Formats: sequence, structure tokens, C-alpha cells
Amino acid sequence: MEEPLKLLHSVVQAIHPLDGADWEALSRIWKPFSARRKEIVTSAGETERYLYFVTDGVQRIYYLDDQNREATIAFTYRPSFGGIIDSVLMEVPSRYYYETLTPSSFIRTTYTEFKEVAYERPAVERMLRAGMTQTLSGILERLVEVQCFSSEDKFRNLLKRSPHILQLVPHKYLANYLGIDPTNFSKLVNKVRI
Repeated sequence: MEEPLKLLHSVVQAIHPLDGADWEALSRIWKPFSARRKEIVTSAGETERYLYFVTDGVQRIYYLDDQNREATIAFTYRPSFGGIIDSVLMEVPSRYYYETLTPSSFIRTTYTEFKEVAYERPAVERMLRAGMTQTLSGILERLVEVQCFSSEDKFRNLLKRSPHILQLVPHKYLANYLGIDPTNFSKLVNKVRI
């Protein structure tokens, strides 16, 4: 458990530095969790109870419409927070699925425990707010890409943001995430060099 907490500590400190007592309070609430490849960690209709921190593996968040069409919304991988964040924060049923693409390891905490620590430790609440602000900024950037960018520009931006992602995530999921036909995605992989 020591290594996952060190990883979490480095990410938390980059978001909003915590002093020793605040970190100690936050670090006590995390527990190990693992999932097999292609396991649904959270299903649509379930209320997400956990905040996850990914220590190994790759996961995706996706939406399934009434005609069973998938829309990949996001990927999570080491070292990042994961889960269905709107469901956990608002304590409402999820509209999305959280699925592992590879065998995955996490540490996780219940939102109830996290809220208690954030209430007792204002610096932890500020860290959450800073992290959510960064996430919201990324979502707005992604919306602009989806609505305004060509397929090639979406692909180039993805590689600039996450140059390693082609090795981590199966291409069919990346194509879906970008809203690009898989055949055209393959052409972009061969054409575009960053």
C-alpha cells in the first residue's frame, strides 16, 4: 500500500499541496481494489460510491444509448483519479459505465469518508475544488475539439496531450472517443507523426 499512496501523494501535491496533518488524514481513508480485464466496475443506473485512484491498468468511461451504440467519454490510467465523478459527487445514479480495458489496480475511498475528511480539513476540500476546476477546464477544451475540429486535428491534439495513448488504449476505443471511423483512424495513425 506504500507505493500507491506515494503515487497519490505526488498527484495530490501537484493539484494543491497539503501539509503533513492534512495528508495524513487523507491518506488513511484509501483501500486497495483490483479488477480483471473488461470488468464493469460501475454500471449505468448504479450510484457510484467510490472515488478511485488508478495505480495500474487502463479504463474507460462510456455511454450506451437506447440503440446499444457506445460513446467513449474518457480514459483513465496511472496515475489519475477515476470513476464516474458526477455520480459520486452528486450521489445520483450514473448514466455511464466505468470499464477496465486491462487488468487494473486502484486505491479507492468511499465518498462518505472523503467528505468527512474534506469537512474536517479545509485544505483537502480546496484540493478537491482545484482538481475539479482542472477537470472542468479539460472538459470544455474537449467540447471545443468535438464540435469544431477536423478528424485529423482531433487526432493531433490527442497525441499532443497524451503521446503514449496509442500504446495504452486499443485503437477501436480511441477512434470511438474521437468520433472517427476506425478505418479513417488507422489511416491517421499511419499518416500523422508528432
